[in-house]
Amino acid sequence: MKIDALRGRVRILFVCHGNICRSPMAEYIFKHLAEERGLTERFFAESRATSSEEIWNGVGNPVYPQARAELERHGIFCGRRQATRLEPRDYGAFDLILGMDQANLRNMRRILGDDPEEKLGLLMEFTERGGEVADPWYSNRFDVAYRDIFDGCEGLLRALTAEDGKERKTP
Repeated sequence: MKIDALRGRVRILFVCHGNICRSPMAEYIFKHLAEERGLTERFFAESRATSSEEIWNGVGNPVYPQARAELERHGIFCGRRQATRLEPRDYGAFDLILGMDQANLRNMRRILGDDPEEKLGLLMEFTERGGEVADPWYSNRFDVAYRDIFDGCEGLLRALTAEDGKERKTP
């Protein structure tokens, strides 16, 4: 993944299976962290699904209630956001496209095709521990998913602002 060459307003897309838990959590956590640091003008973030399971007749389901509640516990609100599906045109519209786990990454490659600009990767690559974001759909541990996503977004923001000399802010 190439991030050192990114200039101007960086467009980031977070991706998970259904776009109702992990990827919208990442979208709103990242926006929150950028806002706290006065960097909202430098970044644009959205999220998508690799599946259409949470989209019915063109209308996406809202953020899953437990994901929404976990965000709200941390003072982050996601409004009336609805699930949307990843489309091939998203490759050209975003600078970084980050999945939550290896299955997401495989599906992202299937939908988007080749990655000649090295935009695709995993959010947890921006943490010291690496790996995948815990999936709360099966564990019901939205707190664990929040911590993984928060750490990934902190690391991503730190990597993208390294040239600014920004220091990591402890939650």
